[in-house]
Amino acid sequence: MKKIYVLAAAASVFAMNAQAADWSMSNLVRPYIGADYVYSHAKHGAIASDAKKDYNSWMVNIGTDIARYTSIEAFFQQAGERKTHLRGRDLKSEFYAWGLDVYGRVPVSCSGFHLLGSLGLADYNVKYKFNPGSMDKEHIGYRGGVGFSYDFNNNVSFRVMGRYTYIGMANLNNLMEVTAGLRYTF
Repeated sequence: MKKIYVLAAAASVFAMNAQAADWSMSNLVRPYIGADYVYSHAKHGAIASDAKKDYNSWMVNIGTDIARYTSIEAFFQQAGERKTHLRGRDLKSEFYAWGLDVYGRVPVSCSGFHLLGSLGLADYNVKYKFNPGSMDKEHIGYRGGVGFSYDFNNNVSFRVMGRYTYIGMANLNNLMEVTAGLRYTF
């Protein structure tokens, strides 16, 4: 009986290999990688209320289409350190985040443009350094965004998103972000 299962498994592997050469646009599972520039506007509070509110950061992501107009994407974002000098007090702030977003897209006629919507979760780690001391906080944030993408060809696309993130910490309540970047689809 075990030999029958082994033979059936082997036959299915050979059958899948015969189909592997037809890896085209009609296939629903299409992995991609991407890189984005991110401008973030932060709403700080409590002891961080004097921190600078704008951040320039980069983001890398990897994802895959899971249905014709739906994809799932994992990302990592790193914002550079911002320094604030106010009333004789120095305050440095920075953050990084990683998480998962689900994207839905609607094609706009036959032009290569797509309207996008996203929902996701991310783990935000925020660091503050002030005189004297420092603080490192971590919290899960909820993300939602809208935007558009343009497909240059079957593999390369450009994407712009506007996103609101609710983090809910006393020192960082929310972020409003604009991202722009390129995707390469395999």
